[in-house]
Amino acid sequence: MLLRVPILLFLLAMTIGFTAGSIAIATQVYHVDTGWAWPLGILQAAPLVFAARWPLAAWRVAGVGLLLTVVVRHGVGFMPWPVTAILALIVILFFAGVGCDRQTTLGVGAVTIVGTLVPAVLFGMPGWFGMILAGIVVVALTFGDAVGGRHSAVEELRRREEQHRQDLARQAVLEERARIARELHDVVAHHMSVIAMQAEAAPYKIPDLPEAARQTFGVVRDAAREALTETRRVVGLLRSDDEGAERAPQPGLDRLDDLAATARRYGLSVATVIVGMPRPLDAGVDLSAFRIVQESLSNAARYAPGSRVHVEIKYGTATLTVAVTDDGARTTPEESHGGGHGLVGMRERVTMLGGSLSAGARDSGGWEVVAELPYGDAG
Repeated sequence: MLLRVPILLFLLAMTIGFTAGSIAIATQVYHVDTGWAWPLGILQAAPLVFAARWPLAAWRVAGVGLLLTVVVRHGVGFMPWPVTAILALIVILFFAGVGCDRQTTLGVGAVTIVGTLVPAVLFGMPGWFGMILAGIVVVALTFGDAVGGRHSAVEELRRREEQHRQDLARQAVLEERARIARELHDVVAHHMSVIAMQAEAAPYKIPDLPEAARQTFGVVRDAAREALTETRRVVGLLRSDDEGAERAPQPGLDRLDDLAATARRYGLSVATVIVGMPRPLDAGVDLSAFRIVQESLSNAARYAPGSRVHVEIKYGTATLTVAVTDDGARTTPEESHGGGHGLVGMRERVTMLGGSLSAGARDSGGWEVVAELPYGDAG
C-alpha cells in the first residue's frame, strides 16, 4: 500500500516521457507526418499509465499502435517503431505477465510476436533483429510471470495462515466447550442422583402416602435415572481416552486459598479479597468463578512472572464479580488461543451463564480480567 503512490507516479512519468519521445522520434527522425505521429505515439506509449491495473487492455491498445505504425511506415527504415515505444511495450508486457495467468501470458506473447513482429519483418525489418525483439518479449513476459507467481504464492500463504489461525480459534472454542460440558456433567449428575434417591426414598419416609403420589415419585425417579444415564452416555463421548468414567467433585471458590498458595509457589505475590456477604452459589457459577481465577493466575505466572496479583471476589446483589489484576508487563495479545483455553475458555463460561467479561492491559501497567456472573437460581 505504501509503494502504490510512488509506483503510480513513476509510471505516469514514464508514460509522459515515452509518449513524448515516440512522437518526437517519429516526426524528427522518421519524418512521419504530424497528423500520424501524435495518435501513433499516444497509442504506443500512453497505455503504460494504466498497465498496472488493466495490463491486457494496455497491451491491446499498444499492440494496435505498433501494428498501425508498421502499416503507415511500410518498407521504411531499419525498425518501424521509436525506441521509446519498444521500451513502453516491454513494461506493459511485464505487467501482463504479473497480472495474468500463465495461459493468458503465453497467448499475449504469441500474439505480440505473430501479430506485430512478423508483419514488421515482412515489411522490411531484418529477421535477425525481429528475433532479438521476440526474445525480449519472451524475457519480459517470463520475468513478469515469475514476479506474479511469487506474489500469488505469498498471498496464498497469507490466506492459509489466516485460515489456520481461524481454525485454531474454532478448535479452541470447541475444546473449551467440551471441557465445560464434562465439568458440568459431574455437577448435573450429582443433582440428578440426589433427585433419584429422594424420589426412591419418599414412599418409605412418608407414611400413608396416597397411591397417586407414590406413582408420581416413581415417575420422577425413573425420569431422573434415565436423564442421568443419557447425560453420562452423551458426555462420555466428550471425554478423552485417558479420562475416567467419573470425576472428583468439581472445585469452587472454597478452594480460592489453595489457588493463591499454588500461584505463590510459581513466584507470584497474590492477595485475595472477599467483598460483600458470601452466599450460596449455583454450582455452575461457583465452578466458573474458580476456573476464571485459576486461568488468570496461570496467565500471570506465564506472561508476568514475579508480579503482584490482586484477586477480588465481590458478592453483589445480583451478580458475582471476579476481578484479577497484576502489575507485570504483558507481551501476549488479548486473544491468545494457545492450548485451547485462556480467554477463550473464560468467554465461553461467562457467555454460558449470561454474564460479561472484560480483559485487557491496564493504563498503569499490567493486565486485568473482570467477570460478572449472574447468580442464577441458587441462594
